[in-house]
Amino acid sequence: MTPQIYRYVREQAGRPSAVQEKLIARTLELGDSAEMQIPHEQAVLLSLLVKLTGAQTVVEVGTYTGYSTLAFAQALPPSGKVITCDLSAEWTAIAEEAWQAAGVRDRIDLRLGAAAQTLAELPDEPVVDLVFIDADKVGYVHYWDLLVPRVRQGGLLLADNTLYYGEAAAEQPEGNAAAIDAFNRFVRDDTRVESVLVPIADGLTLARKK
Repeated sequence: MTPQIYRYVREQAGRPSAVQEKLIARTLELGDSAEMQIPHEQAVLLSLLVKLTGAQTVVEVGTYTGYSTLAFAQALPPSGKVITCDLSAEWTAIAEEAWQAAGVRDRIDLRLGAAAQTLAELPDEPVVDLVFIDADKVGYVHYWDLLVPRVRQGGLLLADNTLYYGEAAAEQPEGNAAAIDAFNRFVRDDTRVESVLVPIADGLTLARKK
């Protein structure tokens, strides 16, 4: 995608709100880690998916500074809840400021600690409407297996960075790219879901639980 086409795509997503713009700017101040923040057009897509599915309960693996969490929370009804998992108190403190400013802090359940443990402690019943995995790439398959049984029939599972800068498509991917390639193959062959990899941002896998 050329810079011109990408600018055009971003324009179609509309401008970020004042709270979103402030969060983008604050995250950029963190330096290299800012690349972990999802782009605005992807946030708009996440919000649309919440509304299209009528989701009430969202589980997110990987909060960072909370841009995706904010997108989910703003799209949920007042009775909805985002359970979001992260390890960093520093980064999520920035997120909490933005959530508070947007008036959606009460819709967000932030859980600090190892995501696998947090997910394992969720109810076993399939009550989750939508899942977004965007953390430790090597852990994707494990997170997926913990979450699929907890997602309702017809619910959505989303996984970010499934192109991994295009490196997942290499003949012999290495490191995180190899982990993502293995995850992509795992999801493609998972008979519990029907899925597609969409080339938005760094690649987004969407799967519907059968």
